[in-house]
Amino acid sequence: MRYCLIGCGRVSPEHVRAAKHNNLEIAGLCDTDPRSLAENLGWAELDDIPVYENYRDMLRRERPELVAIATPSGLHAQMSLDCLEAGAHVIVEKPIAMNRQDALAIQAAAKRLGLTVCNNLQNRFNPAVQALRKAVEAGRFGHLYNASMQLRWHRGEDYYRSAPWRGTRALDGGCMMNQGIHGIDLLNWTLGSAPERVTAFTATMARKIECEDLGLALVEYPNALASIECTTLRWPGAQEEVLEFSGDLGVVRLGGTAGHVVETWRFEGAPADEEAIMRRLYSTNPASVYGHGHSLLYADVLQAIAEKRPPLSDARAGTGAMSIILGAYESAETGKAIEL
Repeated sequence: MRYCLIGCGRVSPEHVRAAKHNNLEIAGLCDTDPRSLAENLGWAELDDIPVYENYRDMLRRERPELVAIATPSGLHAQMSLDCLEAGAHVIVEKPIAMNRQDALAIQAAAKRLGLTVCNNLQNRFNPAVQALRKAVEAGRFGHLYNASMQLRWHRGEDYYRSAPWRGTRALDGGCMMNQGIHGIDLLNWTLGSAPERVTAFTATMARKIECEDLGLALVEYPNALASIECTTLRWPGAQEEVLEFSGDLGVVRLGGTAGHVVETWRFEGAPADEEAIMRRLYSTNPASVYGHGHSLLYADVLQAIAEKRPPLSDARAGTGAMSIILGAYESAETGKAIEL
């Protein structure tokens, strides 16, 4: 399958590795700043691949069947629509869009054209997350009363100064929309029901950005409450992303830097050694916060296209996570609980 990548910045090597691992034919690369290609990719085997500065030119000349979009967040919606209209399936980095209207437009276009859209929420493929989801589906928690997600990462002023779009309302969003969206998606997906209401507080405590570097939210689900904490102000020596689920029959806590480590796994009536086994079998140690999920996500997309089914992380998934964050932003601005 002919594949192109739009955006060759910070996360682009993960996409190229995933494309190569899944035997895609890399037909073109696009970035407005050619220097980022050398800095973030820089592999000799990519030397013969055409490089474009205008993605529409690339779509017209290369006619890809699948395009990955890894550009600033505010560009995702229009680029996704353009790729769909060009006849390509789409893998788009998170968030899928910056507003619900654009996200729904992407869904409608994909349906009309018979094409697949995947929002790149690759942490769904973490083995620990997959095991947690199965435990919820099996009813092992009994009544699941509450869940929580804490994203405590460090992003210094140099990170926000590395590109003019970072931390802006139009092109990025704050720590909830940019960094926290993965964990918020995992919370939403694992609970498996539609959230009803969100109440939130946000603040810009230390970074010189338009958006928040600290956000706290409470999300009400039909049968559970969930809390969210996101920040980029964590001391860099203790970064973590925690996902915890608690019911009357058990507790699971996933930790590490991207929710990939089983820290607690305890259920009523479980074998005494189950927690140790789960830690050994389902904990991973990725080299970066991106985890190991990109290749698995790409494989799922290709299989979904072949089977004419939605991918695990489809456009609806991306819209759901984004909607919670937009509700949180509205709540923080108005001081009111927002119905979802």
